[in-house]
Amino acid sequence: MSKFGQYNINLKEIADDKVQIFKYNLDDDFFAKIDSVEVKKGNVRANVHVQKRLSTYELTFKLDGFIKLPCDRCLDDMDQYIKYEETIHAKFGSEFAEENDTVIVPEAEGSINIAWFLYEFIILNIPIKHVHAPGECNKSMMDKLRRHMIRHKDDAEDDVLLEDEGDNDDDFENDSIIEDTQVDPRWESLKHINFENN
Repeated sequence: MSKFGQYNINLKEIADDKVQIFKYNLDDDFFAKIDSVEVKKGNVRANVHVQKRLSTYELTFKLDGFIKLPCDRCLDDMDQYIKYEETIHAKFGSEFAEENDTVIVPEAEGSINIAWFLYEFIILNIPIKHVHAPGECNKSMMDKLRRHMIRHKDDAEDDVLLEDEGDNDDDFENDSIIEDTQVDPRWESLKHINFENN
C-alpha cells in the first residue's frame, strides 16, 4: 500500500443512491507525508460523503479543525481554524483527467485517491493575512517591531495592530515614526496632466 493508500475510495463499491461516509483525521503525519511547504502540523477532521447518481459520483468534503502556521506579525506558530465544505463530481473514463469540477477516473482502476483534494481544500482556506488574536503575539518580537517599524502618516492599519497588542508606547522611540509628507517632484508634476478623451 502506498503512503496515501488509505485515502483511496473504490467508486465501484458505492451502491446506487446510498450515501457512504469516509472519515479521516488529518494530523501531523498527514502533512509530513504530503511534504507540505505551507503547513507542517495540524489536526483536521475530514468527512467525505460519497453518493452515486446515475453515471457520476458526488463527493462532498466536510473539513473541521485547525492547522499550525507562522503568524505574519511575530512569526510564532499560531492555530488557524479550518471549516470548509466542497463538492466535486467523479465519473469513469479511459484515463485520469480533470474537467471543471468533475474528475475523470480510469475505469480500469475504479478508485479515486482524495489525499491531494483534502490538502488543497485546506490550503485554499488559509487567509492571505494570518495573525494571532490581539495580545497573543510574542511580546519581545512586537517590541522589536515597534522600534524598527517605519510608519507613514496613512498607515492606520499598523497603528491599530500595534495598539491591539495592549502594550504601552511610553518606551517607544518617537523618532522611529517617519511622517512621509514630502512628495517626489516627478510625481507632483504628473498631477497637473489632464487626461481627456477627444
